[in-house]
Amino acid sequence: MKMDQAVMDALDLVAAERGVTVETILDALANALVSAYKRSPSAAEEARVVIDPDSGDIVVYAQELDEDGNVTDEWVDTPDDFGRIAAQTAKQVISQRLREAKRDQVFEVYETREGDLITGIVQQVDHRYSILDLGDAEALMPGSERIPYERLERGNRVKAIIIEVRNDAKGPQIIVSRSHPDFVRRMLELEVPELMDGTIEIVAIAREPGHRTKIAVKSNDPKVDPKGACVGARGARVRQVVNELRGEKVDVVEWREDVGQFIAEALGPAKVQQVNISEEDKIATVIVADHQLSLAIGKEGQNARLAARLSGYKVDIQSDQPTPEVSATPEAEEPASEELAEQPAAVDAAEPAADDAADAADELAASEEPAADELAASEEPAADELAASASSRCRRACSRRRSGQNSSRAG
Repeated sequence: MKMDQAVMDALDLVAAERGVTVETILDALANALVSAYKRSPSAAEEARVVIDPDSGDIVVYAQELDEDGNVTDEWVDTPDDFGRIAAQTAKQVISQRLREAKRDQVFEVYETREGDLITGIVQQVDHRYSILDLGDAEALMPGSERIPYERLERGNRVKAIIIEVRNDAKGPQIIVSRSHPDFVRRMLELEVPELMDGTIEIVAIAREPGHRTKIAVKSNDPKVDPKGACVGARGARVRQVVNELRGEKVDVVEWREDVGQFIAEALGPAKVQQVNISEEDKIATVIVADHQLSLAIGKEGQNARLAARLSGYKVDIQSDQPTPEVSATPEAEEPASEELAEQPAAVDAAEPAADDAADAADELAASEEPAADELAASEEPAADELAASASSRCRRACSRRRSGQNSSRAG
């Protein structure tokens, strides 16, 4: 049996389209022809098929094996009518082997790429998972690995990180993520050459996907500012990462040998006054100004949480202004009640004094009346003034008396 040149050209085309070698296809075809040969009448129990890749000649060698499986005899037994059934069987087996070869090739390419950054086109999106077309394979992004509240539209080109590659019965599965902390690491390495050549090193990453990420970096070159290199001129480098993360905030902090100083850096943009470290309990007590307290804690405690994850210490943030103590015990209220109870008594004591003043005014007015009569003829104006003065003093005394009585009734 011989394959014509058109069939050989078709095999070359299939190999190029599927990304496999011609030798792989010929090997699959040979195995398919062995299966087809065993279905033919009077076929040997064991056989092998040899295909010449240059001429296309196909030769079937029947074999006889001993009890140990070794070949004891072999002869050419190519059927003359290797016809339609043999060809159909060969076609089915070839298709299957091609799929298996493609799966094996994809697995070999991606099994060593865990942690790599890839770019794919969104093919399918639902609440369970998203499928990305990588060109030579498909990647699966579970819903838990997506950035919260992010909308992925079909046809969009997005980046992701490979977190797992497994070879299942249905073929290799490439699991990717956009919520993993290392996704931010790879994105930043893409924008900062100093990270790739080792001048700057990422020490730790703490992330709450869709909200905020804190990255601690240090420099292996004293002449290079690690924070400035990552942020870039006017924030150009970190802005590219933020755009890919759909607006997620990215804080770059400088790593410090001193734990207290590092925690103070991690709590930025809040200004920290003091950090007390308990190495035994792994607790950092942070003192901030009262107006900086909410900024240091962050929305729903987010800033403090990320700083704790970044440093590995439990962070306790306190204000520098102690809360004033307010006593609410019944004993503290009794003196005030007693004072209020004594006020009516004080008003009552003032009432006799007002009465005495009024009597004195009356006596004064009575004693002055005769003198006023005697001087009426010669000094009438002075008498009038004296009478008016006495009358005024009397009215004031009476007014004070009435005021004291009213206060007594109010008490």
